[in-house]
Amino acid sequence: MSVSVVRRIASPKKALTTVALAAATAGLAMTAAPAHAATPASPSKAQAIAHRMIPDAAQYNAFSHIVKHESNWDVDATNASSGAYGLVQALPGSKMASAGSDWKTNAQTQIKWGLDYMNSRYGSPVGAWNFWQANGWY
Repeated sequence: MSVSVVRRIASPKKALTTVALAAATAGLAMTAAPAHAATPASPSKAQAIAHRMIPDAAQYNAFSHIVKHESNWDVDATNASSGAYGLVQALPGSKMASAGSDWKTNAQTQIKWGLDYMNSRYGSPVGAWNFWQANGWY
């Protein structure tokens, strides 16, 4: 704010209010600035997240085998022919939005959706892996 604008204000109280309002507006503009886009988790980070979410060793190993085959632990893996997306190759990938709006970039959201899918369709990740071994897909 320029000195001439402050001089035009009749009372010191108004000057303080104007300065406070200007500072608050600037502060709001700074906090409203867009955040940096989330970067997808590296394969090792995605595996660590899955390990925390799946403490049972047999279930984790089965889940890990499927994800290794489907996406090689790449959060943004896309199948060029089918359009399947993410760690668990959801088809369409947008199905994972039911687990969170950040489904495109968040390994935890994709893992949650994949676990829910495996549990509801095959009973568990082990059931899904058994099916995958017999059929080459799940």
